Amino acid sequence: MSSQHLNGAKVIIECLKREGVEVVFGYPGGSVIPIFDAILDSPIKLVLTSHEQGATHMADGYARATGKPGVALVTSGPGATNTLTGIYTAQMDSIPIIVLAGQTITPNLGKDAFQECDTSGMSFATVKHSYLVKDPNDLPQVMKESFHICQTGRPGPVLIDIPKDVSTGICTAPFVDTVNLPGYVIPTRAATADVEKAASLISKAKRPLLLVGHGAMISGAYKQVRELAERLNAPVASTLLGLGTLPGSHPLSLGMLGMHGTVYANKAVVDCDLIFSIGSRWDDRITGKLEEFCKNAVKIHLDIDKAEHGKVIQPDVFLHGDAKLVLDQLIPMMQRLPTEDWIETIDSWKKRYPLNYAKQGGLRMQHIFNTIQEITGGKAIVTTDVGQHQMWAAQFIVPEYPNHFISSGGAGTMGYGLPAAIGAAFGNTSGHPVISISGDGGFQMTLCELSTAAIHKLPIKIFVMDNRYLGMVRQWQDMFYDKRYSGVDLEGNPDFVKLAEAYGIEGMRIKRPADAERVIRRALEINDRPVLIHCDCEQEDNVFPMIPPGAPLSAMIIEPPKTKLEKPTGST
Repeated sequence: MSSQHLNGAKVIIECLKREGVEVVFGYPGGSVIPIFDAILDSPIKLVLTSHEQGATHMADGYARATGKPGVALVTSGPGATNTLTGIYTAQMDSIPIIVLAGQTITPNLGKDAFQECDTSGMSFATVKHSYLVKDPNDLPQVMKESFHICQTGRPGPVLIDIPKDVSTGICTAPFVDTVNLPGYVIPTRAATADVEKAASLISKAKRPLLLVGHGAMISGAYKQVRELAERLNAPVASTLLGLGTLPGSHPLSLGMLGMHGTVYANKAVVDCDLIFSIGSRWDDRITGKLEEFCKNAVKIHLDIDKAEHGKVIQPDVFLHGDAKLVLDQLIPMMQRLPTEDWIETIDSWKKRYPLNYAKQGGLRMQHIFNTIQEITGGKAIVTTDVGQHQMWAAQFIVPEYPNHFISSGGAGTMGYGLPAAIGAAFGNTSGHPVISISGDGGFQMTLCELSTAAIHKLPIKIFVMDNRYLGMVRQWQDMFYDKRYSGVDLEGNPDFVKLAEAYGIEGMRIKRPADAERVIRRALEINDRPVLIHCDCEQEDNVFPMIPPGAPLSAMIIEPPKTKLEKPTGST
């Protein structure tokens, strides 16, 4: 098909159609009016958001839930800069999104024209790739390359900066179906010699541990991870974003490891004699004090990004390739290991150190999440904000399926949960409920997107965990700063039920533990519109287990300490 006689805006929309894009999340402005006009004549659904950050998080949530690229469309200047938090969030978690940003006309570039900014330049540190298009004839090639780049290899966001005269100018170049990017090589299988070396090391292990990260999920290596774990009879610990790669109910699953991981997952890391990281980048939240991390264990690292080789941990073997394809190479070389004593030890830890919480007192977030888990059986698609509620949700809501626990991992972005749930709901074909969990602080950063949920009658359940504090910061001030609370008291919180009703959304309240099951069941039964559930939670509750930043995993705090702790050396 030829793009001749189509203006740039229509070419962009046609390219989106050719890539299978079904929905675009956006907010208009002068420089993108031609693109918003062109989308009217296409089958693509335009979702008008309330803020450009929300549009980018929605594209991100859509991408995580579906595995397909999410697309955001915004105007120039502040419209584009408002997406940077969402782009950064996607980059840190390797999420394929395309951000189409309007720009002033090309003759005005560099002249401080109205709403001009160096969007592509500003984005360089937070994208996989950026384009500034100066010729309408470049659009077919740029659009094709962008979708190819964002979803191949290690995925990531791509920003396309489009001056208005490019979107209104005539394109005479044909559409393209292939790309040729010299130097851009997509890793597939690992070197045979490396796989054989890894197989030899694994075969000698008596206390092996599989560490499954987000890369395994992105690769689609669910079957392979399970087959390898069962063939070896090896336990599996997951990173925050790896949760669900192996069903949470599987007997070999240890749940999440790291700063607020399960006791048994962290004890397994300390005592293992071999750790095999599959698509995890050994981030600081799971390693703690590097010199003490798996000090006496063999380390094998499988990653599609060669830049991760030795960046944090120097492995005994690095397998460079796609997790699914490399595991297909490795599994036929593997046999069951003599791990009976190891599994017995881990099972004893599970019995001795179960996840627990105090039952006395007021409403605790853990009780809400445990009730959600019991009702949904781990089948819900859950999105979270960042903070205490995020860690408790990761502990108590155990996903049975991949891409069902959606959270900002690397960036730790407050305000992510609600718009991500909206994006996930637009892409949800599973029939499973979509649940958004936010703290009272993060929720108020993007609560304007309640209107988006209401307009589209999305059946998401929005849990606002209200403890009138920025809980995780308060926890640190409680534990390490003599309870010198500074800047964490959210005394100005609104009545969240009335707020929801102002947007035309039904609001419910949970004030006592005894109310939780009844209210949650009632909310989940409503499947034709959003519902907000305000949870009036205990104010001063802390997340345990906890490993202080900069401390080794062996220094895990299992329950509230009775003495003052030293100030941590690591970041929150």
